[in-house]
Amino acid sequence: MGTHRSTLGTLLHHVHVSGPLTRAALAERMGVNRSTVLALTAELAAAGLVREEHPAATTGAGRPSLLVRPQSERVCVLAFDVAVDRLVAARVGLGGPVLDRRETVRPRAGVDLDTVVGNLAALGRELIEAMPPGTTCVGVGASYCGMVRPGDGMVRYGPELGWVDQAFGAELEQALGLGLRVAVGNEAHLGARAEFERGAGVGSPDLIYLHGDVGVGGGILVGGKPLGGESGYAAEVGHMLVNPVDGRPCLCGSAGCLEAETGEYALLAAAGRGDGPIGRDAVRAVVRDAAAGDPRAAAAVAEIGDWLGIGVANLINLFNPGVVIFGGMLRDVYTGAAPQVAARIAQHAMPVSRERARLRLSGLADDATLIGAADLGFAGLLADPLPVAQAG
Repeated sequence: MGTHRSTLGTLLHHVHVSGPLTRAALAERMGVNRSTVLALTAELAAAGLVREEHPAATTGAGRPSLLVRPQSERVCVLAFDVAVDRLVAARVGLGGPVLDRRETVRPRAGVDLDTVVGNLAALGRELIEAMPPGTTCVGVGASYCGMVRPGDGMVRYGPELGWVDQAFGAELEQALGLGLRVAVGNEAHLGARAEFERGAGVGSPDLIYLHGDVGVGGGILVGGKPLGGESGYAAEVGHMLVNPVDGRPCLCGSAGCLEAETGEYALLAAAGRGDGPIGRDAVRAVVRDAAAGDPRAAAAVAEIGDWLGIGVANLINLFNPGVVIFGGMLRDVYTGAAPQVAARIAQHAMPVSRERARLRLSGLADDATLIGAADLGFAGLLADPLPVAQAG
């Protein structure tokens, strides 16, 4: 790809991630002069990707600098988020706003590729039909709660519902019928990137994102780059062994894994609610009751927090992150178990490794993985804006 085309993509990426920026700010970020920014902006504006406008309020003398703003209402992607018990579809505009969304329940019913694809395709078509005139959909991205093969959207392993080598990306692409490739990623990997660019990890290129669904997933960035491993399946922190002596059985076939000791089933069982309701609301109820003084719920949250803290201490020793972010169900768990997590880190993580590590709740809340999926959909546009925009 030519240098000019990649520079166009760089400018578009800046306004996509950071929102409206002045020409001066763009020139500084990109290390180019303002006349170059002016020319690049003109090309992107002619393609309908950005617009320039005066700031809403100005102070001081002199001519105010124009803002370069992404055309969020006119350029969008479809983003899908497949969790264990819910399916989310959204239309996300350039720049990251969720413009429209649909959500439905996903029953925990075993291998359900056809059902998931059918439901997502129906929701996606609804979103496309509801788009205002003049809107262009330039890509499709999907987040899945399992191990995803990079490149073709094959779900190699989804232990909760038994998915093994399911051609999720290809099937969804065919069912949508939009002529757009469906890019698929692991939910925690996508959440890590989204938090770095827009959430609790902004400014922290070395971060760990822990995502609780029913189990625990992990996404690790090193120098702002995702840690993928040999085949793209790295950062399966939920299957880090933390309790080898008398650990709970894990769906992966082992026992004592981090997710077996800290996931939904472990919390509900410890609270004496293993035979009751399941799901995110049940987890929140335990955390809420613990805060209200229910002794068994409080003991359960403390126990789960203890194991979570051991896992985080191991990760801090291994990766020396600037920030550890708790997302999904773990946002709720960490809210109730922060003292136990902190105590274990103080006990087990090396002082020089932990001294700058901050513990934070996800800044994007339950949309971290969805926004990560949207950015997968925008990847082609940001890499080479003009051909993608013209094709759309």
